[in-house]
Amino acid sequence: MLTNPSFIKSPAVTTSPDFFLQMLKAFTGAVFQRYRNFMPQYFIFHKPFRVLSQFSAEGEKKTLADYFHGLPKNIYPVGRLDYDSEGLLLLTDDKPLTHRLLDPSFAHPRTYWVQVEGMITENALQKLADGVMINIDGKQYHTKKAIAKILPAGINVSERNPPVRFRKNIPTSWIALTLFEGKNRQVRKMTAAVNFPTLRLIRHAIGNVTIDGIAPGEYQLFDESVKDLLLTQE
Repeated sequence: MLTNPSFIKSPAVTTSPDFFLQMLKAFTGAVFQRYRNFMPQYFIFHKPFRVLSQFSAEGEKKTLADYFHGLPKNIYPVGRLDYDSEGLLLLTDDKPLTHRLLDPSFAHPRTYWVQVEGMITENALQKLADGVMINIDGKQYHTKKAIAKILPAGINVSERNPPVRFRKNIPTSWIALTLFEGKNRQVRKMTAAVNFPTLRLIRHAIGNVTIDGIAPGEYQLFDESVKDLLLTQE
């Protein structure tokens, strides 16, 4: 899915993005530094399990500060992934793009790979696609139409630490669920509504940008061409 416009790929745990930018500056001089001050930055981060989608500390929990060092103060995560969710998290200083991605009126697609308890049925998939009733802030809400598919066996999914608890007598299955809205813990509530509880949740894509090739805890730094891929409606 990803047409890759990235120009830097690095392990976020050990390396500051500014290190690479300074390397580039050595080849381009002061012109690059002036350009960089006006150049939006786009980081696609593969958030690991049990990491908060914020830089500020909260008890002993890991945060984005454990993976990004030396970022400018004006770069923020766009939206959030729950502490117990994994996958694609965008960080940027591009405010118009942030507005487009967070404003529900634009309804851009986000695809989640979801491991559920039990072998999911076509009937359950159809219900997910048509929309189900879930509880949002104490009120019943009917989810918008979505795209729900069974993922083939052997999909490339990174190992989770700690792993999902294995139960010998209870099978699991993987589905791809594409939503065009983002309510609090919506995916988990939806799969529970069709009697297939979520065991593991990975945001695999926003638009046509995926985390393929990015290991948990790593990021890629992109140029502005990533915006069209993020905002695609296909």
